[in-house]
Amino acid sequence: MVSALSASLLLAGCQAVNTTSAGAVGVERKQYMFSMLSTDEVNNMYAQSYQKTLGEAQSKNVLDKTSAEAKRVQKIADRLIAQAPTLRPDSAQWKWEVNLIKSDELNANCGPGGKIIVYTGLIDQLKLSDDEIAAVMGHEIAHALREHGREAMSKAYGVQLARQGAGALLGVGQDSLALADTVVQYSLTLPNSRSNENEADLLGLELAARGGYNPNAAITLWNKMSAASGGGGQPEFMSTHPASTSRIAALQAAIPKVMPLYQQSKKS
Repeated sequence: MVSALSASLLLAGCQAVNTTSAGAVGVERKQYMFSMLSTDEVNNMYAQSYQKTLGEAQSKNVLDKTSAEAKRVQKIADRLIAQAPTLRPDSAQWKWEVNLIKSDELNANCGPGGKIIVYTGLIDQLKLSDDEIAAVMGHEIAHALREHGREAMSKAYGVQLARQGAGALLGVGQDSLALADTVVQYSLTLPNSRSNENEADLLGLELAARGGYNPNAAITLWNKMSAASGGGGQPEFMSTHPASTSRIAALQAAIPKVMPLYQQSKKS
């Protein structure tokens, strides 16, 4: 029997897709995307917001493009981005960007279309190794490859349409900047579902391994994140990427699947 949510999504003009290949980790869940919110449209809308964020950082003199740490982040990102088409071929045509912002914030993200921001607080305060930085960025890139933000927008639109029979939600009919802000909300601001987090964990693990980064670093990363959460102030990253008691266990179970990819990458 088709669920009420599935029916509303179909009514809203959603299509069943799978944005990425299953990979070695076996992510095969079908996704429902609202046909009026195409990949290119969402990517372009988010690009507007991304440039606004960079402009604000530049005006405050906190956009770091030249330091050794900025070059370190760029090098790690480049290796991961090179592997993204293995899971999603069309990502080779994305206009990827990587930027480091000087801030005490413990956060990093990759928005639709491959727009990455890393905050220095995450690296410095948690004393992240290259492998751990790759684990964070791999996870974030996986969210973008799977289009979890667009998927969340599609679900919300389907529910709204089923309730009201009209498309006021998600900024339809509003100006492009308002719609860009909506993309940010659904892609980066709202907490991710457990299903989406699991997919990003698994695919991020594979990206890091293919890029030559030790997948075991995902375990040490989340241990550091959990320790930081218990220290009185929850990292911003944890508010949108909630931890669970099963997360580390799931990662540990998946590491043997990607370890051969890591070992092969070290030989090449």
